[in-house]
Amino acid sequence: MSRRQRYANFDWSNFVFNLVFCATTATIVSGAMAERTKFLSYCIYSAVISAVVYPIEAHWIWGGGWLAALGFHDFAGSCAIHMVGGLSAFIGAATEGARIGKFTRDENGKVTKVHAFPGHNIVIGALGCFILWFGWYGFNGAAANTGAQLASIFMATTIAPAVATVVCMIFTWVKYGKPDVSMCLNASLAGLVAITAPCDVVDATGSIIIGVVAGLLVVFGVWFCDNVVYVDDPVGAVAVHCCNGIWGTIAVGLFATTNAPECTINGLFYGGGFHQLGLQLLGVITVLAWTAVTMTIVFKVIDKTVGLRVSEEEEIVGLDIKEHGLASAYAGFSLMDITEGSMSINENTELGVDDYDRATEAQKAASVKVAGPVDPDAGMHKVVIIAKLSRYDKLKNALNSLGVTGMTVTQVMGCGIQKGAGEKYRGVEMDVTVLPKVKVEVIVGNIPVEKVIETAKKTLYTGHVGDGKIFVYNVQKVVKVRTGEEDLEALKDVE
Repeated sequence: MSRRQRYANFDWSNFVFNLVFCATTATIVSGAMAERTKFLSYCIYSAVISAVVYPIEAHWIWGGGWLAALGFHDFAGSCAIHMVGGLSAFIGAATEGARIGKFTRDENGKVTKVHAFPGHNIVIGALGCFILWFGWYGFNGAAANTGAQLASIFMATTIAPAVATVVCMIFTWVKYGKPDVSMCLNASLAGLVAITAPCDVVDATGSIIIGVVAGLLVVFGVWFCDNVVYVDDPVGAVAVHCCNGIWGTIAVGLFATTNAPECTINGLFYGGGFHQLGLQLLGVITVLAWTAVTMTIVFKVIDKTVGLRVSEEEEIVGLDIKEHGLASAYAGFSLMDITEGSMSINENTELGVDDYDRATEAQKAASVKVAGPVDPDAGMHKVVIIAKLSRYDKLKNALNSLGVTGMTVTQVMGCGIQKGAGEKYRGVEMDVTVLPKVKVEVIVGNIPVEKVIETAKKTLYTGHVGDGKIFVYNVQKVVKVRTGEEDLEALKDVE
């Protein structure tokens, strides 16, 4: 056969089918490793999943491999795509560790508290969820052979996620006192993942039961990652894809019925005995083993060579500016120091010494300026600290250790000496007039104000001009001026 004939007769439909599924498998992993993974590492592990992991196990299942020969059934990828992607996500997230601030640990390293990081925009998240749901009809229905089978697949792909969403809503409402919106969105996806393998072989009753379990399983999966194994999964990828990928694959052996169009197998609950269930369990175990061994090696090699995780500074500031040169992926919504590393820190602001204890008084004053009267005998002061958001956690902890018990924190925009851009977008230099900052206000009475100032200066200091600014107000003078007990000229001294 000539090359032209081989090209003309090649099954391009099957190629595109697997191309899209392969990409889906790789992208699942990014959700669990979000906010702290190097882009280069993302490219490497995605390439390995796409070139090695997926092709081999997909051949076993869909390409005439040994699992297909035995009769293992995974119509659209609960096992081949979602379980593989979800397990890879779990291994990757466990290897690189949790995001900063996710877990509080004691001196022995034991987790004492789990912190929640709410999504930044539930509306956009919901929109993305429903776009996925709509796309899933093509995802599941692409391999249908007849109109009747396609309609049955659409039925199952509607019932399972809908039931999962409602069950999750009721369960979280009872358990937590309020229906959890973000968890319900994940439940929708969990129901879709669970119905992906059996969508062509189940009836409405089977779809309902699959959805019920999926709606509960996603909540358990998130809890398990957070509170049992302490693996930080920002989007719930492990619970949605791994847990429900396994469940959906096993469900074929339980709920398959010849009542479904084109279906020739019966599951355990439809008189088929344990044969199909055994095949499904065999497929799950072997594909899990293949994925676990391969991806553990991949992530360990990446971690020991190029590194999986970005630095602490990059994680706090955000990967948009550090890895891609973008002010923010969410233009107009950035709460971070969007110019960190490109504007406020450059050769023109470098003071030469980044150690506060070795810096001269002049260098300290240039880095963190103090404005206002510091009168030790005044009794009560209001201290306002303007700083980079990336230093906020350290500043908060330092003040708390000092004994400051109350503070007011506000997101503000401002610009001091940090001028001049340097970063370009599509060849054009970006002009920035103001920078995102954080304003911390504290009232100091029982603690010497000098200690508060010195602590703030030491915490904010990085050895650059414009690390922060401290404003000190004499509260008693402010009160007297505002009540008319002193001349208004005193206000100039206060300010």
